[in-house]
Amino acid sequence: MNWETLSSVEQLLELANQPQPFVVFKHSTRCPVSSMAKRSVEFDFDELPAGTKIYYLDLIALREISNFIAEKWKVRHESPQILVLQGDSCLYNASHQDINIQDILPFIS
Repeated sequence: MNWETLSSVEQLLELANQPQPFVVFKHSTRCPVSSMAKRSVEFDFDELPAGTKIYYLDLIALREISNFIAEKWKVRHESPQILVLQGDSCLYNASHQDINIQDILPFIS
């Protein structure tokens, strides 16, 4: 499984208009904790159901998208952070050492 890049608010809104939930991993390329969380998520990619798309958001380059997520889904910005979003709802979010692929499975299966 590979990361899909989240690169615009328009792309995010298109995803929100789809009926299925989607996963966003917010990553700070300058943070060692974020790098460890990213490696952990990548290590567990094979636990995700086939066809699951997990979107990677580079917070250093695209902070405005993270700000939009915080506003639209009423979720405090953190880094690293993983979110399961569907429509106008944030079904799940975790940050820092609480990021675990196992925890998002009930929301995307």
